[in-house]
Amino acid sequence: MDPQQMAPSGPRKKRPRQVGASVASPPHDIKFQDLVLFILEKKMGTTRRTFLMELARRKGFRVENELSDSVTHIVAENNSGSEILEWLQVQNIKASSQLELLDVSWLIESMEAGKPVEMTGKHQLVVKTDCSGSHNPSFQKTPPLAVKKISQYACQRRTTLNNCNHMFTDAFEVLAENYEFRENEIFSVTFLRAASVLKSLPFTIISMKDTEGIPCLENKVKCIIEEIIEDGESSEVKAVLNDERYQSFKLFTSVFGVGLKTSEKWFRMGFRTLSKIRSDETLKFTRMQKAGFLYYEDLVSCVTRAEAEAVSVLVKEAVWAFLPDAFVTMTGGFRRGKQIGHDVDFLITSPGTTEAEEEQLLPKVINLWERKELLLYCDLVESTFEKSKLPSRKVDALDHFQKCFLILKLHHQLVDSGLSSREEGKTWKAIRVDLVMCPYEHRAFALLGWTGSRFERDLRRYATHERKMILDNHALYDKTKRIFLKAESEEEIFAHLGLDYIEPWERNA
Repeated sequence: MDPQQMAPSGPRKKRPRQVGASVASPPHDIKFQDLVLFILEKKMGTTRRTFLMELARRKGFRVENELSDSVTHIVAENNSGSEILEWLQVQNIKASSQLELLDVSWLIESMEAGKPVEMTGKHQLVVKTDCSGSHNPSFQKTPPLAVKKISQYACQRRTTLNNCNHMFTDAFEVLAENYEFRENEIFSVTFLRAASVLKSLPFTIISMKDTEGIPCLENKVKCIIEEIIEDGESSEVKAVLNDERYQSFKLFTSVFGVGLKTSEKWFRMGFRTLSKIRSDETLKFTRMQKAGFLYYEDLVSCVTRAEAEAVSVLVKEAVWAFLPDAFVTMTGGFRRGKQIGHDVDFLITSPGTTEAEEEQLLPKVINLWERKELLLYCDLVESTFEKSKLPSRKVDALDHFQKCFLILKLHHQLVDSGLSSREEGKTWKAIRVDLVMCPYEHRAFALLGWTGSRFERDLRRYATHERKMILDNHALYDKTKRIFLKAESEEEIFAHLGLDYIEPWERNA
């Protein structure tokens, strides 16, 4: 097996003790990522335990063969909470206050329901303590302070651009990107979620004790944290950064219009540099890729806040020439307060316009820029939005609004700060711009979605798992009441979900 596809190696000095049988099992899709089960063999027997483990996995539950720090729920049969605690102590394993001790009846009911059922008193195994406190008094159902304050969901955390844990989050993002290049979504998401939660912390992690009670930090993540604390760097991250495949994919995907499939193809053909790819006459490029190569130096450099503001003026002037009452909002990272980005996104919406007027606006804007010789590339995607087909079950899919992916010519003289990169004899810079035309009644949902970051993805996850709702860029649907919930603003969407409103600059997850 390719070492880059393996899970991160454990720490060299300390390894969490693991207890239980190591039984090979075919892979199953995990539907409930936030639950990690361990089924106790004590008083159950090997055969029944193996049967329940396999059945639970087929139902979408994550069941560990061995007891480790990642386990969130211990499931037992004919055992009291005190007996389980005694068993843990015999195994020299310290019981965590986050562990749920559950009777097997909870698992059976959950498998019958096809999802985790609510944990009630009849399911929970209570640890009894006598007056002398003979059992571990730290094992209580009240979570520690850190757990109360830090949610597993990014949409319940305020994440500004003031990241106190860059040394860890930068490492996690390299590993996440590497796993994305290798199409290992599970590990990629694992490290992205870990990076997301650490970015929200108001303190810097300086010891492993600081990680206690923080959600989304699986064992493989903690291994990386421990190594960075001890050595100042991660050997795995170092190996990835020096890996030829990672370096090639990083380079290839930096070209506008080049994705993973094309990168894989070029890598297998033996290409390692863009100059070799450009000069190979046997390769056929898409129109987008041709533009990506033609304006590569400009597009690969960062767009500054000043450049984004200058583009905003161009967009508003063009839109208002045809729809004077239109709202034009800069979205993406710049709306979240970032000072640099790779492109500039705009959401356009207008009250009182007809469907025909909406459809005609972007083509008119494109023609205007073409006449002014500002248009370097254009890909107009027509709207496929149909209200009758809502709610969409593909929560992570792109929305169906009319949109346009552009490369615009931004003249240096329009950038007040003069911070844009200037080549001798070149008076302009190519800037990537995305325009989205949204029906007015859906503007709040589109604005929330296009403001972006992992925050918005977790907001959708929260809506699905915690509120039984479907949220996307078009609407919010309550599956219990079977109705669409209207919203005039982002604040109203948060209110429907029962969440405190979080400002765009606090969504940098």
